[in-house]
Amino acid sequence: MILFILPCFSGGGAERVSLTLLKGLYEKGYSVGLIVFDQNGPLSSIVPDGVPIYNLGTIALRRSIVPLIKKIQQLKPKVIFSTFGYINVALLAIRWILKLKIKLLVREANLPSISLPNNSWEKLMTASYRLLYPKADKLICRSIRMVDEFTSTFSVPESIIELLPNPIDVDAIRELSMPIKCFDKEGVRYVASGRLTFQKGFDRLLYWFSELNDEKSTLVILGDGNDKSALIQQAKDLNIQNQVKFLGFCDNPWQWYAGADVTLISSRWEGMPNVALESLACGTPVISTIESGGVAEIARQVRNNELIVVSSHTSFIDEMLKIKPNSTKTTKVSLLPEIYHAKSSISAFEKLINL
Repeated sequence: MILFILPCFSGGGAERVSLTLLKGLYEKGYSVGLIVFDQNGPLSSIVPDGVPIYNLGTIALRRSIVPLIKKIQQLKPKVIFSTFGYINVALLAIRWILKLKIKLLVREANLPSISLPNNSWEKLMTASYRLLYPKADKLICRSIRMVDEFTSTFSVPESIIELLPNPIDVDAIRELSMPIKCFDKEGVRYVASGRLTFQKGFDRLLYWFSELNDEKSTLVILGDGNDKSALIQQAKDLNIQNQVKFLGFCDNPWQWYAGADVTLISSRWEGMPNVALESLACGTPVISTIESGGVAEIARQVRNNELIVVSSHTSFIDEMLKIKPNSTKTTKVSLLPEIYHAKSSISAFEKLINL
């Protein structure tokens, strides 16, 4: 069995990546299973019907360690895959207790140089990364920049690091993206998506949008999170509440990506944002902050500046101002390079588990 471990089924990019890989392996005939600390969340519907889900019902990691050890010992998987830093560290720390011959593959979701300083347990997590990540069988990174950080800062041997792009199911996304949806006032249609948290930078995005001084332009924000009330109030304070829609979590964000003139990524830190890849798959260009992980690497692979990476808020606003409204409501050609298509990533992942 190949065992995937997630905290819950929330709608984040890391969860989507894990479930896309799980689904791809299952469809190829592999025996797969999934452990969750909490079975709640909108992405549970992605799990194929035949895949067993083991719900620990513990919610927090600190209450999950003992039940997790017992469940792993019971299932005796061949491979374990995890993609959240704190869970990766815990699995590497308890590995000796399991007394099982297991291949442990850990995937890093965010750039450590940016994510760790924003972690409440920065010193502990940094020390744990240095001590434990070199003990993984494979460390899966999302970008060359991330690979460089792990080899130089955390002394992880290059021999255990694998570069694996996020898997994007382009055919499914494009099928689901029609008919398009948009918030149209005859101006530029902007869209942004992600958890409403400090990391995603929606607070500064609202400010940048207000600086456009364009009453016809609109901004749709997809996602839920602890900052939602504050962001709604901020939109009112900036007097842009009639131009901004907060739609909450959306199980089909691709209709909104396809209906937008451009997708905006305002994150303060990321690994490799799925939003950028999925937007490109829908044929919609992207403007992103440079802090958003591996976006600069994607930008070098797309054509005609269809992914713009900026290093300052003034540059971000300038690029927003360059976008012209497009009245088309038909399918646009995918802008996503082949390397990010799900078939390529799943085949590469399949090779890792069989090494």
